[in-house]
Amino acid sequence: MPLSYPRPHRPNHRRRVAALTATLLTAGLLAACSGEDGPQRSVDAFLAGWRGGDLQAVGLVDTTGAKLPAAEVTREITELSGELAATPPTLTRRGEPKVTADIATAPIRVEWKLPGETRWAYDRELRLVKGDDDQWQVMWEPRVVHEQLTKGDRMGLRRDTGPRAGLLDQAGQPIVAPRPVVRVGVQPNQVTDIKKLVKDLGSGFKAIRPALVPAVDLSDLPDRVAKAEPGALVEVVTLREEAYRQIKPRIYDLPGTKFVSDKLDLAPTREFARALLGTVDPAQADDLAAHPDRYVAGDLVGHGGLQGRYDERLRGGPGLTVVVERPAEDGKLAPTGTELFRREPQPGQPLKTTLDVAAQNAADGALRAEPRRSALVAVRISDGAVLAAANGPGPAGENLAFTAQVPPGSTFKMVSALGLLDRGAVTLDGPVQCPKTFTVDGRSFKNSDNFQLGSVPFRTDFAKSCNTAFAALAPKLGGDGLAAAGRSLGLEGQWDLGTDAFTGKVSAGGSLAEQAAASFGQGTTLVSPLAMAGATAAVARGRFEQPKLLVDPAPAKPAAAGEPLKRESVEALRTMMREVITAGTGSALRDVPGGEVYGKTGTAEYDDNPAHTHAWFVGWRGDVAFAVFVEKGGASTASAVPIAERFLRALPAR
Repeated sequence: MPLSYPRPHRPNHRRRVAALTATLLTAGLLAACSGEDGPQRSVDAFLAGWRGGDLQAVGLVDTTGAKLPAAEVTREITELSGELAATPPTLTRRGEPKVTADIATAPIRVEWKLPGETRWAYDRELRLVKGDDDQWQVMWEPRVVHEQLTKGDRMGLRRDTGPRAGLLDQAGQPIVAPRPVVRVGVQPNQVTDIKKLVKDLGSGFKAIRPALVPAVDLSDLPDRVAKAEPGALVEVVTLREEAYRQIKPRIYDLPGTKFVSDKLDLAPTREFARALLGTVDPAQADDLAAHPDRYVAGDLVGHGGLQGRYDERLRGGPGLTVVVERPAEDGKLAPTGTELFRREPQPGQPLKTTLDVAAQNAADGALRAEPRRSALVAVRISDGAVLAAANGPGPAGENLAFTAQVPPGSTFKMVSALGLLDRGAVTLDGPVQCPKTFTVDGRSFKNSDNFQLGSVPFRTDFAKSCNTAFAALAPKLGGDGLAAAGRSLGLEGQWDLGTDAFTGKVSAGGSLAEQAAASFGQGTTLVSPLAMAGATAAVARGRFEQPKLLVDPAPAKPAAAGEPLKRESVEALRTMMREVITAGTGSALRDVPGGEVYGKTGTAEYDDNPAHTHAWFVGWRGDVAFAVFVEKGGASTASAVPIAERFLRALPAR
């Protein structure tokens, strides 16, 4: 039988509903009748109409039995739902209705989907009355939505952010911790000359070293000062205390300037592994647009690096409270103090890394004076832990240390020499010609500054970095010998560090000219500083072991350890890499304290102009292997080697 609206109410009908309601509260319930005329049809129609926003198919009365328009009830449900109205609940009838005379009750389940995949479910009881036309009508009141709601109430959402977890160093200590800062501001009514103030502040900020990136933009300061209240503080910039101390004498007495000491959660230094770690900033417009269920304005969000990749783990789960609100006299909603649901915030889980504060500070300091894009990666030889990943100037967030794809230049002679030694093609003291030039298939190869050595021991060719000697030896490696030697050191491997990394691409199977170029790191071979640091650590260790960055959570699929390198080959290679320092191109590192240094210099042409070269140095001291890269750095002895020296002098011996 189709549902219909109840007939207009009459006074005696109201009295009957009231009497039956009282009876319902005290009398035992009878099992509901099933079939087409039972109340369950009206219950199901009401639940479907509530969720769908259309109650036209349902007869509705108030608690006195007076007929209610469907549109009015629909509007009231929407108003009561408040901030939850956009996501109507899932509604389910829980069993058959119970009927006593002309009154029925039906248990229902209300389940809301709240932000953050949170489910809030509770049971309610729907009352129905049989009208004069024998049709079951739903008795509407705000308590249907929730037992604690009354007319005029609104449900509101309150979100509480849990504490964000930190990034930990290898000792388990937070890398980011509260550190002193100074907020530099301007008080409008004490400014005497805004143009001069802007100029003097700008000069002061430019004097900070290392330079602020991005630079402080003061272009809108005059306008902000003009629009501010006379006694207000117009904030200009927040500086680390050490940066502020550098320029305090220049800006402290400028008319109108004000300074407020504070603390913020910061890394040990401004440049501390910044590209690898990423940043934590207030939610940006694109964050809110991309993840409306995850972020709200004011949330802290990880951007780039580990902070961005592991944002959900670090930020934890926000707390959520459904509260009751009512319009105040000014019409604005105000909380009543009643809470309907609460989910406590869940603290984030920290990320434990292998980074070593002393090594990272030494790496950052070594690059500080380098104006070109550059990188330095340090790896502990004994276990492969990444101790430092530093990047010089460049686009914000660019982790050149891990993701650069550039030719390795003569540092790759380390790989070529290993391959030649493995094949018995050379020995340490066997003579190898080093002419000024060497031609392969019409392509001429030469040495830096066109030097020549004549016939000298192979160890001398290596220490002096003779390109022509390696070009002549390339055929002894065969088409894939160089790639095989590179893979034995981990290059081209499937590494899992928990963040993006390029492990290299080694030239293989090319023409004779390509093989000659590849033998000293030119041609199509590409690497990253991380890949070369890992390969260097493998030489020092005697076998490849994938570099590690994350301890917790540990990556799921790290590369398997390599087979032990041939003892005779790797010992000879180490001897030659020591001679690079004692009698070769890395001699500037001979007097570095802290133990013997091993290494290999490299310059790498990156286009068709031989004068355009990247600079490299790879090596190790004690238990630390490292790689230095300087984009467009020219001669390695003038750029990469000095960086290596600064790093080693600042790095505690280990």
